[in-house]
Amino acid sequence: MQNCFALFNLPEQFDLDRQVLEAAWHTVQKEAHPDRFTSASESEKRAAMQWASLANDAYQVLRNPIRRAKHLCQLNGYALGDESAPAVPADFIFEQIEWREHLDNARIDKDIEALEAMSGQLRERTAGQMLLIRQKLDSQDFAAAMQEIRKMMFLQKFGDEISFVFDELDRLEI
Repeated sequence: MQNCFALFNLPEQFDLDRQVLEAAWHTVQKEAHPDRFTSASESEKRAAMQWASLANDAYQVLRNPIRRAKHLCQLNGYALGDESAPAVPADFIFEQIEWREHLDNARIDKDIEALEAMSGQLRERTAGQMLLIRQKLDSQDFAAAMQEIRKMMFLQKFGDEISFVFDELDRLEI
């Protein structure tokens, strides 16, 4: 597995200075730019292209907080699909079921106010969830961080579903 932090000579930590990441990415991109390899052999050109591609992929991982958190966990032996990872607690699963019921009711009732309220609650919950992820990573509790990341992934997916219902209701009004 590629260490995205190492590729850019950045510390392996959740909090990153976005400008430092951008500068490191641009430096790598300049080094691998095709114009620098016009007179190079085909294998050197291919290697430069692969390096640029790796840099782009690594940049995408590090600039996204959830992907960055997952990457930190993976570097420390914890992967999302790992069967030994702790399961999401039952209370969170029941909470998900409740949220989905509320979303279904808002969709059926065409209740924009309820959707807006859910969206606001979700924003607050997402902000709190990011704090939990940061805390778990800062304390190097990667197993707990993975559990919190799983929750965040649900929250993001649920946010997408709320947006879909907003869009669906907007189309009905047209």
